[in-house]
Amino acid sequence: MKRTWTIIGVDDVARSFGWYQQLFGQPPTSPAHDDFGQIRDTDGTVLLCLHQWGAHEHPTLTSRDNGLPGNGLLLFFRVDDFDSCVARARALADRFEEEPRINSHTGTLEFALRDPDGYYVMVSALSEA
Repeated sequence: MKRTWTIIGVDDVARSFGWYQQLFGQPPTSPAHDDFGQIRDTDGTVLLCLHQWGAHEHPTLTSRDNGLPGNGLLLFFRVDDFDSCVARARALADRFEEEPRINSHTGTLEFALRDPDGYYVMVSALSEA
């Protein structure tokens, strides 16, 4: 099996870590490091990595000023507790980018919102509507 570890640059790893844990209904914990954290599923699968801008001299993570965060990137997650996730997302965001609806191409429920760093986050139901 092959898996990807998507890594995004963030201003505050702990803040973003808590935001994603709340969105996914996970118990609150702290990231392993001040400048890097992994959001993991209950089976240990890495869902998303959060990397502080400017840490470790990675060329594409030097500064948010080198481009617009989220340009060309869509964070897409499938969840098995869609309705609960919608409720948690409403507590996190003032507004949704896309209200919950059925995607005509996939036949699944989905919605979109922005995370604290401006990334576009799409959440889709794991099963059909």
